[in-house]
Amino acid sequence: MKLTGKISVAAPRDRVFAAVRDAEFFASCVDGVSDMKEIDDRNYTAVLKTRVAYIRFSFDVEVQITRIEEPYLIEAQVTGTPAGIVGRLTSTALTELHEQDGETIIEYTIDSHLTGRLGSIGQPVLKSKAREMEKEFTKRLRAAFDLAPAEGGKA
Repeated sequence: MKLTGKISVAAPRDRVFAAVRDAEFFASCVDGVSDMKEIDDRNYTAVLKTRVAYIRFSFDVEVQITRIEEPYLIEAQVTGTPAGIVGRLTSTALTELHEQDGETIIEYTIDSHLTGRLGSIGQPVLKSKAREMEKEFTKRLRAAFDLAPAEGGKA
């Protein structure tokens, strides 16, 4: 399943890049993420709890930052194993940041593959859930920049 999209943020690219690169900040924008642990500056673990259709899932997730080109590109590999059922999530996420009219445009491509029970649910349902998560992420990201002071602060 491949998803692409754009998010505009009313902040300079360097601030947005720093925020998106900050694993704790990024995790706070993703609904259902908890227990995020930094292994090193490019590897993290977390738990992602979500509901897809009528099924609740809890994934043990590993994130590896595979490429960084500051201040405009981050690529990551995500793998996850759902608790209690057979299956696996693998995903590659490419994020590019561009400045435009005083804002930052975040362009992303996420290529995910699901196996096991979750993979059997079907792409339309999974895409719907992914879009729902995207809306919540966008809302939280923008809210963080609306609340953050222009200089200093995390976001």
